Amino acid sequence: MNHSKLIKFEIFSLIFVFAFGTLLHFTYQLSRNNLFVGLFSAVNESTWEHLKLLFFPMLFMSFLGYFVFKKSYYNYLCIKVKSIVLGLIFIVVFFYTYTGIIGTNFAILDIGSFFAAGFLSYYYSYKNIITTKYKRNCFLFTILSIVILFSSFILFTLVPPKIGIFNDPITNTYGIFKLK
Repeated sequence: MNHSKLIKFEIFSLIFVFAFGTLLHFTYQLSRNNLFVGLFSAVNESTWEHLKLLFFPMLFMSFLGYFVFKKSYYNYLCIKVKSIVLGLIFIVVFFYTYTGIIGTNFAILDIGSFFAAGFLSYYYSYKNIITTKYKRNCFLFTILSIVILFSSFILFTLVPPKIGIFNDPITNTYGIFKLK
């Protein structure tokens, strides 16, 4: 099977994720703190809010790709969801590992982890999409993962638990309503 259409789409998608994810870092402030925009954008500098920068653009492009490739690549959406989860995990593990070792964070490493997570996610998904030969149905995993992640991003933007991943280290607040 010729995978050139998939390669082109994956490269375009990765560029879109990088551009749109970067934009999502600023859209909440640019919207004058619009609640709806904040549900999908980073509303503070917490690790959790920065995960949205990868999640929402990748989810959008995964849905778009699914409609393009669903007949050619049976498990396309399932693999894309796994790649999103991989990217999210990478960002969290990388951030807490290096800040645990060094004792502080550096913006350049945080930004770099976003780009590294994107590359890792897209590499993983491309390799698995083209090498998956079996027709394993992971519909339930895919739908549950999307619903749980999407709902969690919305819920924890509004009412985040008071644990480190949700804490804005600059203001020492949590969530969109700046809870103390």
